[in-house]
Amino acid sequence: MRNYNVLKIAPAFLLLGTMLHAQQTDSAKKETEIEQVVLIGYGKQKKEDLTGSIASITSKDFNGGSTSPDQLIQGKAPGVTVTGNGGNPGAGSTIRIRGGASLNATNDPLIVIDGIPMDYGGLSGAANPLALINPNDIESFDILKDASAAAIYGNRASNGVILITTKKGSAGKLKVNFSTTASVSTKMGNQDVLTADEFRKYVNENATQQKYINMLGTSNTNWQDQIYQAAFGSDNNISLSGGIKKLPYRLSIGYTEQNGIVKTNEFRRTSVGLNLTPKFFDNHLSVNASLKGSMTENRFNAGVIGAAQQMDPTQSIYDYSAKGNKVNNYWEWYLPTSDGVFTDAMNVNGTLNPLGSLYGRRDVSTIFRGIGGLQLDYKFHFLPDLHFNVNGGYDYQKGTGAVTEFPNYGGVVRSQNLSSRRDYSQEKSNQLLETYLNYVKEISAINTKVDIMGGYSYQKFGEKTPAATTYYGNLDKPALPSNDVERKLVMLSFYGRGIFTIADKYILTGSVRRDATSRFYNGTEDLDNMWGTFIAASGAWKIKNENFLKDSNLFSDLKLRAGWGQTGNAEVGGWYNSFPAYNYSQISASYGFAEQYYQMYRPGQFNPLLTWETTETTNAGLDFGFWNNRITGSIDWFKKKTKDLQASIFVPAGEFSNRNIKNIGKLDTDGIEFLINVSPIKTQDFTWDFSFNVAHYNPEITEFNDIAPGTIMPAGSAISGGIGNQVQANAVNYTPNSFYVYQQAYGANGKPLEGVYVDRNGDGKITTDDKYFYKSTTPDATFGFSTKFKYKNWDLSTALRAVVGNYVYNNFASQSNVQSITTNDFMQNISSTAVDYGFKTPQFWSDIFVEDASFIRMDNLTLGYNFGDVFNKGSNLRVFGMAQNVFVITDYKGVDPEIFGNIDNGFYQRPKIYSLGLNFQF
Repeated sequence: MRNYNVLKIAPAFLLLGTMLHAQQTDSAKKETEIEQVVLIGYGKQKKEDLTGSIASITSKDFNGGSTSPDQLIQGKAPGVTVTGNGGNPGAGSTIRIRGGASLNATNDPLIVIDGIPMDYGGLSGAANPLALINPNDIESFDILKDASAAAIYGNRASNGVILITTKKGSAGKLKVNFSTTASVSTKMGNQDVLTADEFRKYVNENATQQKYINMLGTSNTNWQDQIYQAAFGSDNNISLSGGIKKLPYRLSIGYTEQNGIVKTNEFRRTSVGLNLTPKFFDNHLSVNASLKGSMTENRFNAGVIGAAQQMDPTQSIYDYSAKGNKVNNYWEWYLPTSDGVFTDAMNVNGTLNPLGSLYGRRDVSTIFRGIGGLQLDYKFHFLPDLHFNVNGGYDYQKGTGAVTEFPNYGGVVRSQNLSSRRDYSQEKSNQLLETYLNYVKEISAINTKVDIMGGYSYQKFGEKTPAATTYYGNLDKPALPSNDVERKLVMLSFYGRGIFTIADKYILTGSVRRDATSRFYNGTEDLDNMWGTFIAASGAWKIKNENFLKDSNLFSDLKLRAGWGQTGNAEVGGWYNSFPAYNYSQISASYGFAEQYYQMYRPGQFNPLLTWETTETTNAGLDFGFWNNRITGSIDWFKKKTKDLQASIFVPAGEFSNRNIKNIGKLDTDGIEFLINVSPIKTQDFTWDFSFNVAHYNPEITEFNDIAPGTIMPAGSAISGGIGNQVQANAVNYTPNSFYVYQQAYGANGKPLEGVYVDRNGDGKITTDDKYFYKSTTPDATFGFSTKFKYKNWDLSTALRAVVGNYVYNNFASQSNVQSITTNDFMQNISSTAVDYGFKTPQFWSDIFVEDASFIRMDNLTLGYNFGDVFNKGSNLRVFGMAQNVFVITDYKGVDPEIFGNIDNGFYQRPKIYSLGLNFQF
């Protein structure tokens, strides 16, 4: 069922809200407006005074039931997409702000937690570094979307900046908050494959040799049902806050335990947080000390989802016969010997038994993370308008893990007892020292408020990865170690900003940042590529404060914004891409001399001219509010131009590799965003609020340099089926990561013709020149909708998202054809679409497999009851029931239409989660 009526619904809600408001104006009490303050990077500002495009999301707006901070804001801000990387607990999400601004460099936003910028890379053993932070400790997200807002972060801000603020204590009596949630997770459904009877019928009708028919079993096994389970979880948190004399504090402890819907998949997190916010010297010195620590334990299971989709359903799970295809009683495919007799002494070939893989392979990790920060803000006694701010921070992460393959695992050669164990570890550190002066003064003579700031930043990143050694159960086989790796990266910055507010009507903002990174040091005295300057300017006109609107009862806010700025992106993916260096060869490539083997040095590929990408953004916006802000919202238009795009491209022979990273092109993106918040009903007993947002953006590659005209650059992830096959590409005048495929031809009966494609260039033959760009990973529009009803002590809330023009390459379907059962020593199950299409061989580049995956998803539905003052005044008890991933409406033939990268092959589907919980405060 396709449903694209979201845009039609929004105006109806708006009209209804306006009508309800008009009916209740007399009965509703006029509320005192609370001044909302938003972080802007190295400072804060009243929301009504913002000149840039900034989205602020506070704890009252968060999505409930999240195990990772990134999930809290899913669907909450226009232009901010949060796509889950999978349904396994702790997997996290990929965040994109206005679609990103790069091809091969990162498109991830910079994340700053309590003033400490995080690194972009992951950690060995951690599926998602953000999952190491307890979401219950987070107070707010401030998302800097345009360059005029984000340019103060310079060379790391092209993809936006997310400022995360954690909760702090306040002076007063001890307050205790305890929350606990118990949940059960279930699968959304199964990939549509052939049943055992359908598979037997398909083999009998299509097998080219009798041996394939003879390989059929007599069982009826649903392998997907075998790997999935109802998964239980719990989330428990307690916080103590208050003040001891003049020492406000908040101490929190949390424990999360979540099993995955795939058997053996586990996630455990224990966290502790401490915030101290005292003031000294008659409140002239403000101290913000914070410490966050966590230990996360994971057990992963890779590859079993695809195996469960492809495993022959006519075979049994176990084999207890004296002779048979088995590894410790798990049925497995084996290579036949020359005389056609199967033997368990041969290497395993084909799809592994999913259950055997789950219990025969153990992949576990333990992650420790500690983030400490100390921020001092001193207001000079002799000049209170001048502040001196010092911010120091340290982020330490250590991951350890082991992958063990037991003899009962199908991937192990049983006759040689080559079970194995590989231990690995990694340490990462992030050191920060920043200091700045901030002068804020109201100059009454000219009716202007001046806010000037200037500072310096030093940040150092380190990474240590000791050699990881693989040991084998057969001691005659030598262990396989890797090389030790240690890296360091330093960033230096000088920055300044001025904000001038004239007559509380006109606001002008300007900023400049001068950045250097050792990533682009090329070993010479020429440091031009290391340093970059990023400037921004913006302004706002508070129309509501003009005399002709000042006393208006209709408008409570009306502000026009415009801004321009430059930001950078240095995260190309390597540490020393510009520096000529020699590295150790792999140990397996050691050189033998006499009876001794020696590791050799090998030169690494480098580009001394490499520098960061620069993105220039223009933004115009309108903020509005009506009827005492019962209706508020904003509309933004933006245009981004990125130059010096970084990409890994093929280079002529003679260099140390056939590829190198170069600055090769330009990318333009324009878009529009709309947000509206409405409170149609607001009485003493009943309130109703809802929010709706929509965003559209259109990226286009406009130029490639140092590349032959008309070059098609492969992009995206390789698909399964063959080696190195890719169905996405980049080219000038097209959207990044577009699908590059053949146009499928169809017969008179409407059925696709195998291997027959449209001759798009009209040359009378089908060649790669007939491929065309068809759809992309960029959707036409994204939508977010949330609403909350509150009647006396009851509350009901829900959040929905929709993505229109979302296209996914169904890789599982593209691998399914007659060849799956006729050209191998084993047989694989296939998608049910293979029967409909009737393809005999793979047609990987047919556009028939690029499927419309537009969807509407209800992320959350919560019903709660608040018992109020249970024991004494100020205490509170709320109980609630919650459902997550309630439903999905889509035409997509796979299980889950929302897949980052838009290639579907064994994707770990998002679970449906049902929870019961309580929150107790006293």
